[in-house]
Amino acid sequence: MSTPLRTLRPILPLLAAATLAACAGTGAPRDRVPSPVAIDAPAPAEVPDAAQADASEQPVAPDQATVVAALDDAARIAGDATPADGTPVAGAPTQAELDYAALYGEQVYDPVADPTLPAAAQMPRSYDPWEPFNRKMFAFNSAVDRGVAKPLAKVYAKIVPRPVRLGVSNFFSNLGQPVTALNALLQGRPKDAGQSLGRFVVNSTLGIGGIFDPATDAEIPHRDADFGQTLGVWGWRNSRYVELPLFGPRTLRDGFGMVGDAPLSPLRQLDDDPWRYGLQGLQLVDLRTRLFVVDSMREGATDEYALIRDAWMQRRAYQIESVRRHRSDDDDLPDYLYEDDAMPTVPVDAIPVVPGISNP
Repeated sequence: MSTPLRTLRPILPLLAAATLAACAGTGAPRDRVPSPVAIDAPAPAEVPDAAQADASEQPVAPDQATVVAALDDAARIAGDATPADGTPVAGAPTQAELDYAALYGEQVYDPVADPTLPAAAQMPRSYDPWEPFNRKMFAFNSAVDRGVAKPLAKVYAKIVPRPVRLGVSNFFSNLGQPVTALNALLQGRPKDAGQSLGRFVVNSTLGIGGIFDPATDAEIPHRDADFGQTLGVWGWRNSRYVELPLFGPRTLRDGFGMVGDAPLSPLRQLDDDPWRYGLQGLQLVDLRTRLFVVDSMREGATDEYALIRDAWMQRRAYQIESVRRHRSDDDDLPDYLYEDDAMPTVPVDAIPVVPGISNP
């Protein structure tokens, strides 16, 4: 006799009694002829009162749900993974596993307690010792975004046609290519530096000041690099997170990198303040429209600050490590992890006044 049947043997009388009680509770079949004893039996009205009292004290036959529950309990005791109601018992081994264990004398495999499995993957924690200050600054930036930046971006996206908005984005992206070329050269990437400089020349001439993007049609790849990334490539790998007013997510390393990039900004070379301020404001509005794709993700987050911080820090680490490992064109990681278009940050030349940095 198999192990499951041997286990069920002590409770078989109980199962039989429960099954008979269920059949009794359903009544006799309609096509069954009553026995002669049932015909000669006295009418219910002639039964003495004491007999009626005894009959009322008799246990009532259980209904079908009670019987199914009893069979399920018996199945669980026997280790059967398929109870009477047809639903599998959560966490119970299957019948095939029980039969295999009975034949070969081995314990049923438990994947939760398997010591040979590797440890669970742990995501790197963001280095954020200034979190109380950063959260307050994040709340300030969020208030400015909800009250000023986002409404302006919605109006801009509503009244400005998409081709025009694309031309504006191309224009400001092209202005950042000289800074990218210089930082790529400082990082030991002369090929990337030449490609960034080539994009700038092609788009500035054939693309009418960068409004159009013929460099992409010419298969000249787009790169993004800044002095904060250069410092990371030079050895400053781990840096604490900091939320800067109006600029948003940064690290302490990237804050020093902004000081190095600011003098090279093309917009800061303009002597006409109204034009410079107007272009900087347009750049901020254009940047905010590109962040619309992130808004839905932020709204559904339980901790919006932690979501933005961790996503920004991880993408930044990818950008730095890709250069340190001399990333090739056949790398498995997608390009958006290395470019600034997935989660664009406020560039240093987009704010009219930067503390400690004066406009030329």
